[in-house]
Amino acid sequence: EVQLVESGGGLVQAGGSLRLSCAASGFTFDAYAIGWFRQAPGKEREGISCISKSGASTYYADSVKGRFTISRDSAKNTVYLQMNSLKPEDTAVYYCATDPDYKSLVAGIVRGSWGQGTQVTVSS
Repeated sequence: EVQLVESGGGLVQAGGSLRLSCAASGFTFDAYAIGWFRQAPGKEREGISCISKSGASTYYADSVKGRFTISRDSAKNTVYLQMNSLKPEDTAVYYCATDPDYKSLVAGIVRGSWGQGTQVTVSS
Protein backbone atom coordinates (compact mmCIF):
# COMPACT_ATOMS: atom_id res chain seq x y z
CA GLU A 1 0.00 0.00 0.00
CA VAL A 2 1.36 3.38 -1.03
CA GLN A 3 1.56 5.76 1.91
CA LEU A 4 2.82 9.29 2.45
CA VAL A 5 2.71 10.44 6.06
CA GLU A 6 3.45 14.06 6.92
CA SER A 7 4.56 15.14 10.37
CA GLY A 8 6.21 18.07 12.09
CA GLY A 9 3.47 20.65 11.86
CA GLY A 10 2.38 22.72 14.81
CA LEU A 11 1.96 26.19 16.25
CA VAL A 12 4.90 28.56 16.04
CA GLN A 13 5.42 32.28 16.45
CA ALA A 14 6.27 34.48 13.49
CA GLY A 15 9.98 34.31 12.78
CA GLY A 16 10.22 30.77 14.09
CA SER A 17 11.06 27.52 12.34
CA LEU A 18 9.56 24.10 11.75
CA ARG A 19 10.76 21.03 9.88
CA LEU A 20 8.15 18.96 8.11
CA SER A 21 8.75 15.32 7.22
CA CYS A 22 7.07 13.19 4.57
CA ALA A 23 7.68 9.50 5.20
CA ALA A 24 7.04 7.32 2.15
CA SER A 25 6.32 3.60 1.92
CA GLY A 26 4.84 1.09 -0.48
CA PHE A 27 6.61 2.30 -3.62
CA THR A 28 10.08 2.81 -5.06
CA PHE A 29 11.05 6.06 -3.40
CA ASP A 30 13.84 6.96 -5.81
CA ALA A 31 11.53 6.61 -8.81
CA TYR A 32 9.43 9.62 -7.84
CA ALA A 33 9.85 13.34 -7.55
CA ILE A 34 8.19 14.67 -4.42
CA GLY A 35 6.60 18.00 -3.77
CA TRP A 36 5.13 20.02 -0.96
CA PHE A 37 1.83 21.80 -1.38
CA ARG A 38 -0.22 23.87 1.03
CA GLN A 39 -3.78 25.05 1.30
CA ALA A 40 -5.01 27.80 3.55
CA PRO A 41 -8.72 28.22 4.42
CA GLY A 42 -10.59 29.80 1.56
CA LYS A 43 -7.59 29.70 -0.74
CA GLU A 44 -6.52 27.49 -3.60
CA ARG A 45 -3.90 24.82 -3.12
CA GLU A 46 -0.41 26.17 -3.77
CA GLY A 47 2.64 24.19 -4.86
CA ILE A 48 5.55 25.51 -2.83
CA SER A 49 8.51 23.22 -3.34
CA CYS A 50 9.60 20.13 -5.29
CA ILE A 51 12.62 17.89 -5.40
CA SER A 52 13.68 15.62 -8.23
CA LYS A 53 14.21 11.87 -7.95
CA SER A 54 17.93 12.25 -7.42
CA GLY A 55 17.65 15.37 -5.31
CA ALA A 56 19.79 17.30 -7.77
CA SER A 57 17.00 19.68 -8.78
CA THR A 58 14.78 21.71 -6.51
CA TYR A 59 12.00 24.22 -7.05
CA TYR A 60 10.59 26.89 -4.75
CA ALA A 61 7.63 29.15 -5.19
CA ASP A 62 8.43 32.83 -4.87
CA SER A 63 6.39 32.96 -1.66
CA VAL A 64 8.87 30.67 0.15
CA LYS A 65 12.12 31.12 -1.76
CA GLY A 66 15.02 31.89 0.55
CA ARG A 67 13.11 30.74 3.64
CA PHE A 68 12.26 27.08 2.94
CA THR A 69 14.61 24.23 2.01
CA ILE A 70 13.57 20.86 0.62
CA SER A 71 15.71 17.74 0.91
CA ARG A 72 15.35 13.99 0.63
CA ASP A 73 16.97 11.03 2.37
CA SER A 74 16.78 7.84 0.33
CA ALA A 75 18.03 5.73 3.23
CA LYS A 76 14.98 6.80 5.24
CA ASN A 77 12.51 7.18 2.34
CA THR A 78 11.73 10.63 3.67
CA VAL A 79 11.50 14.14 2.26
CA TYR A 80 11.94 17.13 4.52
CA LEU A 81 10.85 20.75 4.32
CA GLN A 82 12.84 23.05 6.57
CA MET A 83 10.81 26.20 7.10
CA ASN A 84 12.55 29.24 8.56
CA SER A 85 11.45 32.83 9.14
CA LEU A 86 7.84 31.74 9.20
CA LYS A 87 5.13 34.31 8.61
CA PRO A 88 1.44 34.29 9.54
CA GLU A 89 0.64 33.92 5.84
CA ASP A 90 2.40 30.54 5.89
CA THR A 91 -0.47 29.20 7.97
CA ALA A 92 -2.02 26.30 6.05
CA VAL A 93 -2.34 22.55 5.84
CA TYR A 94 0.81 21.20 4.22
CA TYR A 95 0.72 18.12 2.01
CA CYS A 96 3.38 16.09 0.26
CA ALA A 97 2.68 14.39 -3.05
CA THR A 98 4.49 12.37 -5.69
CA ASP A 99 4.81 12.25 -9.45
CA PRO A 100 7.18 10.22 -11.61
CA ASP A 101 8.14 13.39 -13.50
CA TYR A 102 9.79 16.34 -11.74
CA LYS A 103 8.74 18.97 -14.28
CA SER A 104 5.13 17.81 -14.10
CA LEU A 105 5.23 18.15 -10.33
CA VAL A 106 6.65 21.66 -10.63
CA ALA A 107 3.70 22.45 -12.90
CA GLY A 108 1.34 21.21 -10.19
CA ILE A 109 0.47 17.89 -11.80
CA VAL A 110 0.27 15.02 -9.32
CA ARG A 111 -0.18 11.56 -10.79
CA GLY A 112 1.00 9.72 -7.73
CA SER A 113 -0.17 9.88 -4.15
CA TRP A 114 -1.03 12.51 -1.57
CA GLY A 115 -0.41 12.49 2.13
CA GLN A 116 -3.08 13.35 4.67
CA GLY A 117 -1.59 16.73 5.52
CA THR A 118 -0.17 18.41 8.58
CA GLN A 119 -1.35 21.73 10.02
CA VAL A 120 1.07 24.62 10.33
CA THR A 121 -0.10 27.67 12.25
CA VAL A 122 2.05 30.77 12.56
CA SER A 123 0.95 33.34 15.12
CA SER A 124 1.77 37.04 14.81
